[in-house]
Amino acid sequence: MQPHSIDEERAFGGLRRLYGAPGYERIRSARVAVVGVGGVGSWAVEALARSGVAQLVLIDLDQVSESNLNRQLQATVSTLGMAKIQALRERIATIHPHCGVSTVEDFVTPENWPAILPTDVDAVIDTCDQAAAKRAMAIWALRTRSLHVCVGAAGGKQVAQAVAVDDLSATTHDPLLAGLRQRLRRDGVAARQGRIGLRCVYSAEAVQAPLGATGTGTAAGDLSCHGYGSSVVVTATFGMTAAGECIRQLLENSG
Repeated sequence: MQPHSIDEERAFGGLRRLYGAPGYERIRSARVAVVGVGGVGSWAVEALARSGVAQLVLIDLDQVSESNLNRQLQATVSTLGMAKIQALRERIATIHPHCGVSTVEDFVTPENWPAILPTDVDAVIDTCDQAAAKRAMAIWALRTRSLHVCVGAAGGKQVAQAVAVDDLSATTHDPLLAGLRQRLRRDGVAARQGRIGLRCVYSAEAVQAPLGATGTGTAAGDLSCHGYGSSVVVTATFGMTAAGECIRQLLENSG
């Protein structure tokens, strides 16, 4: 199917008026990978597509299921059973038809990162909830000084306005990020004190265990949105905040 013809200056010109011509050109030429396109990542992709970025790389192995309907952008009754990356690719084509979209139907692992990337990118947004994969991407970002946004856990959170961005050393109330911080320091990747140099999206709200959970219930071993319970008002805020931080980094490092 041939992409629709749109006036891209009309579609994305608001960015030029907001960021100026150099900022506009930087965003329009950006190539960004989003790892994990679920309750958080799908909204980050939406924001980047609506910002007119040149290319997106979508990495995920899951299919759309009914349990995704409460929080994932591409999850609709008509997309049930479809690969999440394919459903999202089709949505992007209706917003920014000339965006180059590469899809990788796989999970990131310490063994395949960064070779899994099909092309060079300017920035990576990590919204996955697998500890080993997050550690691999964090180490790569710190060692290569790549533009990187590491997103914490949105599950078990209710207050959208509690979402913030800070260095990994300053994040709170996030077991996923706390574990990452501990491992990076333990392994000598990051200093034992002070800033780490990894920008993270997190919520300062205390995690709420699933109502009705008993003993070592689901939340004790599962840090995902599915495990804790989730709300789109929080997952979408995480995703939009991650995209905003990615754009900020692109602009700040455009020189």
